Amino acid sequence: MTTTATRRWWKRRDGSDDADDLVPMDTQEQEELVRSLEQKQAHQSRRWRRVFAGFLLGYAAFLVYSSFHHAWSPWELRYHAYFMEDLPSPMVIFADWIAALGCLFAVKGLLQESNSSKRWMWYSFYVGVAVSVFWTYYFLKLPRIRWDVVWLLLGPSIASALSLYVDHTLVKSMQDISTLRSYMYNFKSL
Repeated sequence: MTTTATRRWWKRRDGSDDADDLVPMDTQEQEELVRSLEQKQAHQSRRWRRVFAGFLLGYAAFLVYSSFHHAWSPWELRYHAYFMEDLPSPMVIFADWIAALGCLFAVKGLLQESNSSKRWMWYSFYVGVAVSVFWTYYFLKLPRIRWDVVWLLLGPSIASALSLYVDHTLVKSMQDISTLRSYMYNFKSL
């Protein structure tokens, strides 16, 4: 890792592939390289945060639609109808709304550029786990395991875990660029 990062600071005199012909980069060239990497990383970070926030918003919109549909015509949706004997209708609506709220917490955490953003993603994770425990309890009460409703159990938890992973990956990428900045050295070409 260190050798690879250090080798980035060297350039070839004439563009050849000869390893003996390496010349250290000027301090200004190093600064320009690091600055361009930071700008690219910031742009990519914003893009990927928005993409995953869009996916989470779509899932939250689906959960809201599902709860409204269940309120207007109860037990019509198959994935809710499996729980008809064990679960009152308002509880299904409430669980869908809570899961959607957890997704919105994750969206807020992804789009917010501050230290408290990770806190919102952890709130989302806790809400997702609570919803997963709720659905798992009623899932295990079914006479037969229905694999087509597993997404009710795992959906909110996976969505929040995915947002935590995306945030961690993007922060780690920024830390790698900061590490590269710390490898800079003073050198003036003549």
